[in-house]
Amino acid sequence: MTPPVTIIGAGLGGLTLARVLHLHGIAAEVYEAEASAMARTQGGMLDIHDDSGQLAIKTAGLFDEFRSLIHEGGQASRVLDRHAQLLLDEPDDGTGGRPEVHRGALRRILLDSLPAGTIRWGKKLTDVVARGEGRHELTFDDGSGASTNLLVGADGAWSKVRPLLSSAEPKYVGTSFIEMYLHDADMRHEATAEAVGGGGLFAIAPGKGIFAHREPGSTLHAYIALNRPAAWIAGIDFSDGPAAGARIAAEFDGWAPALTALITAADTAPVLRMIHALPNDHRWDRVPGVTLLGDAAHLMPPAGEGANLAMLDGAELGQAIAARPDDVEAALGIYEGAMFLRSQSAAAGAHQVLELCLGERAPFSLVEFFTGMRGTARD
Repeated sequence: MTPPVTIIGAGLGGLTLARVLHLHGIAAEVYEAEASAMARTQGGMLDIHDDSGQLAIKTAGLFDEFRSLIHEGGQASRVLDRHAQLLLDEPDDGTGGRPEVHRGALRRILLDSLPAGTIRWGKKLTDVVARGEGRHELTFDDGSGASTNLLVGADGAWSKVRPLLSSAEPKYVGTSFIEMYLHDADMRHEATAEAVGGGGLFAIAPGKGIFAHREPGSTLHAYIALNRPAAWIAGIDFSDGPAAGARIAAEFDGWAPALTALITAADTAPVLRMIHALPNDHRWDRVPGVTLLGDAAHLMPPAGEGANLAMLDGAELGQAIAARPDDVEAALGIYEGAMFLRSQSAAAGAHQVLELCLGERAPFSLVEFFTGMRGTARD
C-alpha cells in the first residue's frame, strides 16, 4: 500500500507529480510557501520540449489543455550583435518541437487538474527532521507541523529538504541576469519590437548580453546578462530602481538604442537574478522515505531545460511510485537512477550554452551552434 505522498513546493515539477499520482489514485498533499496561486507573477515564456516537458504533460493527461496555451510563432529565434545587426534568423517552423507557453498559464492547468484541497497554501517549510524508518517530521513558519512516510522536495534552488540527502549547496556561477519588461512595445517602441521579432532574441557579446522574448499582448520580457563577480553585483542598490537601471545600462554604452531601450525604457523596476548551480554530477545515496526533483535536485544555469526536467522528474517519479505500490524504496531508487543520468548531461549542456552566449567568441559561437543544430536536424 503506497503511503500518502507529501510534496514540498507547488511549482511545475511538484504539481506534475501530484497530478500523475492523482490519476493513479494515490493521495498527495502539496505544501507551498506562497499565500495563494496568485501571490506573484509566474515568470515568462517557456519552450516545452517534445522529448521531456511534453512527455510529462501527456503523462499527466493534459496535452489538449497544453496545446491551447501555445503562443504561435514564439518558437522563432534570432541572434544580433551589439549594433543590432541580424546574424541569424530562425523562424518558428510550426512543428511544435519546442512551442512556447506562458509559465503562469501552464501552472494554472496543473492546479486546476488537482482535487480541491490538495494544495496547502501559506506553508513555508522551516525545518524537517528524520525520525527513522523513512518517517519525517515537518515544521512550517506558521507554527503548524506534519509528518510523512514519503517526502518529496520540489522546493527549488534553496531546498529545505535537500540537506536530508546531500550537503551540496548552490554556488554562484559568475553570471547575473537582470529582469525587465517593456509593455505595448509595438506601438511605443517599434524599433525594439522589430529587433526582438516574433520569438526570442539573443543580442550578445563577450561577458554581456540582452536576451528578450515576445509575450502575448505586445509585451517584451528581457533578461540583461552580465558576467560579474558577486561583489560587483552587491555594489548596486536594486531597491533604487532608476539608479540600478542606469548602472546596468552603462555597461551597454555604445550598443544600438533599439537594444538598450529594453533597459532604459523598461516599464518595471530591474529585478536581480544571480545565477547559481549545483554540481553537474550532483547525486546522493538512497535515503529511506525522501527524494528530490527539479531545481532542488539539479539546479543549473538557464538554458531552456529547467522546467522541462522538473516536469519530467514529476511524471516519472509518479509513474515509478504507482508501478511499485508495495516497494516505494525500489521505486525511488529507479527514479533517481534515471534522473541522475539525464540531469548530469543537461547540466553540462546548460553550462556550455552559457559559454556560447557570453564567452569570448560571442555572438559567433552561438550562431555556429544554432547553424549546427539546424544541419543535424536536416540530416
